[in-house]
Amino acid sequence: MRNAPRYKPAITGIRRSSKELAAFQRERAAWFGNVRPDSMLHPLLAEIPGITYWAKDRHGRFMVASVAILRRYNIESERDLLGLTDHDITPKAIADDYVHGDMLVLSGKERRLERLELAFDSQGTLDWYVVTKLPMLDQRGRIVGTMGLMRRAKDHASSLPLVQSVSKAVEIIRTDYAKGVTMTQVAKRSGQSLRQLQRCFQNAFGINPQEFLIKTRVLAAMTMLDETSLAAAEIASKCGFVDASSFAMQFKQRTGLTPRAYRQRSLG
Repeated sequence: MRNAPRYKPAITGIRRSSKELAAFQRERAAWFGNVRPDSMLHPLLAEIPGITYWAKDRHGRFMVASVAILRRYNIESERDLLGLTDHDITPKAIADDYVHGDMLVLSGKERRLERLELAFDSQGTLDWYVVTKLPMLDQRGRIVGTMGLMRRAKDHASSLPLVQSVSKAVEIIRTDYAKGVTMTQVAKRSGQSLRQLQRCFQNAFGINPQEFLIKTRVLAAMTMLDETSLAAAEIASKCGFVDASSFAMQFKQRTGLTPRAYRQRSLG
């Protein structure tokens, strides 16, 4: 609208001294300090469809969590989650990835971390989510925790470059993980060179595609151990491992437990 009148905001004419601004910064800090934690911005974030969010302290303990997280882990109220860590509520193979990303942010090595991560939905099914993590700072600018939000990857695949770069390869691996699929085949079928595939996976997950394949197999095995009475050798075959011995080794490296011990713990 070329002839539309231009509005000049009145604030452009307001001038305040550095002393006045510093005073208001202190006033703001006192104001935030007087606000109830459950009345900060997260009730507003809860109104945004498809967004899950949280905040943790330097020890990885939950301080804020959206209702979506409570539903995901069948936790009645936010109070019941306070002080727990990812390892308290999530299988080790998945929790280790969450903690690794948190540590990068807490160390100051990453001011913004965006990754694809596995997480459970409200039905208890594993799916891929785009996760963004940022540091939380105290009044002196020191990192005192992390805050993050996640969105289901498939709901945003058309608009997020992070997802676009690996979505085809991820789908191939998720579909064919039980077969003798190679990374060369995955790269060719997804229209990339092997080097491109490795670089994209490293950027998206922080791991190479071969490790992603193994983790996908381990996670599928975890589900079978939880939901079936199949023997370890049969699960190994159904999940694409060479044999039961290789399955046991790879499983323990990524969960800290043997398949048998994991099943016994799940049974309680």
